[in-house]
Amino acid sequence: MPNTGAPLEVIAASLRRERERVGLSLSELAKRAGVAKSTLSQLEAGNGNPSVETLWALGVALDVPFSRLVDPPVRQVTVIRAGEGAAVHSERAPYTATLLSSCPPGARRDIYVLNLEPGAPRESQPHMAGTREHMVVSTGRVRAGLTDDPVDLGPGDYLVYPGDLPHTAVALAPGTSIVLVMEHV
Repeated sequence: MPNTGAPLEVIAASLRRERERVGLSLSELAKRAGVAKSTLSQLEAGNGNPSVETLWALGVALDVPFSRLVDPPVRQVTVIRAGEGAAVHSERAPYTATLLSSCPPGARRDIYVLNLEPGAPRESQPHMAGTREHMVVSTGRVRAGLTDDPVDLGPGDYLVYPGDLPHTAVALAPGTSIVLVMEHV
């Protein structure tokens, strides 16, 4: 059964579960994440349209990977066809992150496909301490890496950088696609 977008029910349940796990009120989590309490309340109720930035901020405030907020329960065998998966769009840049696999218990990595178009760069704030991002360009060209020292990459190029420092990505060609592995140590 194809999944064509971020399942609000999964996000709602994940936010409630993780907020309760760390013992935070709605107000306190909203404050720590820098989001409006009404926005958080709507998301926990399964309403709204969360952006990548909002979910990342909530993940950082909860000290959990982004994937833990958007990934539905995993089956033993999973096939995700191109164009399917839990896609979340940026509100600040032409950027879509599609989660392919989150880290199961005992593992500390998530796998994404990123689709970028030329335009405003995607500026990412630091993730959890110890995070490293591994990037392989599938198609197109991208300028990516640490905000103060990005590099230009083409198809087949590999880059690894600390995800717990400010970092950026901007497509240099239409139809740019990247496989991103986030390693959480």
